Amino acid sequence: MTDPLEQLSIEDLMIINNALNEVCNGMDLGTEFQTRMGVEVEEARALLQRVSSIYRAKEAQENRC
Repeated sequence: MTDPLEQLSIEDLMIINNALNEVCNGMDLGTEFQTRMGVEVEEARALLQRVSSIYRAKEAQENRC
């Protein structure tokens, strides 16, 4: 089964990737991460890894064309 994230455009993936990266790595939400984001930081980082992987693959594919 394919990941539903693969249906997103490369531009949408970039926006989601950058937003997740900023939230997970750029902001210090401390103990309020789960309260403000609605998920644990580990879940957000796992999603960031999925999005980043798909984004890089699509970017590499576009560069080959």
